[in-house]
Amino acid sequence: MKTLSLGKSDLQVTPICLGTMTFGEQVNEADAHAIMDRALERGVNFWDTAEIYAVPTKAETYGATETIIGHWLAKNPANRQKIVLATKVAGPSRGMPWVRSGQGMTSADIVASCEASLKRLKTDVIDLYQIHGPERHVPMFGGLYYDPKKENSATPILEQLETLGQLVKAGKIRHIGLSNETPYGVHEFVRLAEAHGLPRIVSTQNPYCLINRSFENGLDETCHRLEVGLLAYSPLGFGLLTGKYDEAGTTGPNAPQDARIAKYESVRKQRWGRDDALRSAKRYNDLARENGLTPTQLALAFCYTKWQVASTIIGVTSMAQLDEDLDAWGTTLSKEVLSAIDAIRWQDRDLAI
Repeated sequence: MKTLSLGKSDLQVTPICLGTMTFGEQVNEADAHAIMDRALERGVNFWDTAEIYAVPTKAETYGATETIIGHWLAKNPANRQKIVLATKVAGPSRGMPWVRSGQGMTSADIVASCEASLKRLKTDVIDLYQIHGPERHVPMFGGLYYDPKKENSATPILEQLETLGQLVKAGKIRHIGLSNETPYGVHEFVRLAEAHGLPRIVSTQNPYCLINRSFENGLDETCHRLEVGLLAYSPLGFGLLTGKYDEAGTTGPNAPQDARIAKYESVRKQRWGRDDALRSAKRYNDLARENGLTPTQLALAFCYTKWQVASTIIGVTSMAQLDEDLDAWGTTLSKEVLSAIDAIRWQDRDLAI
């Protein structure tokens, strides 16, 4: 698997990234270490985590994922040079007082979070440090509309950039990125960085999959023109695009009880747990089967082959899932299938998750 330059940086990453938010909740430490070993063996060199992981976020597992990765790196020190390691500062606490007591994201908050992540990860430097969610108010996780009345930003973007620049200068992080951003946010971070000689963002991590193509509504042009890479998360729509919920649904006695949407009410109440999301996913899953593909192959091939995507983040709970996701690399979709995908999207044009 060839690597590519992420944004305008010197980071050479594989087009598949190992997402780790299941480590510490659905995946125990031993199994997580085995999954990381296998991913590395199969050529993946890009790991993504966050201070608030495992998911669903709660006080008991805050920082657990980074700790598991840190133990893996301590056990295999040579692996640190083999991987590009990305993590995230949580952004405003947004109802998570165990992250920080204040509602904003001050310079002190960013520094404290970075120091804590370095300690848990048992590393001297983070290759890509990302702001997990904008400090300002934006519609996220299924929200549709920006509402200026909800604005409560306390830390200007320039101040955030200056703090991240200090961490880069101190050698604690190499590059910076964003997550769950908007076209305005990406533009403003780049504009201010260039105007003030501060580190330039190299990526934004946003949802992108068959049932969530909101990235294509302006943010794709923004990232293309500004040379900011997309790290596509939830390519399988939290499992909806694997087909496992097609018949049983996401609730009830026949639903796959160990799967995230079925198992965790907090996840089910978000965008992926909606009935219209499940109905839309089923249409794509049926399309896959009609064309001799598994739903997983169709969904991942869609992300793996789109020009908008720099690297696709896959999250797994087993070795079998990891191998299935990696085996989908190289799958191509015919013009007819791509046209059918767009036809379904038009049919579901009012779905916004």
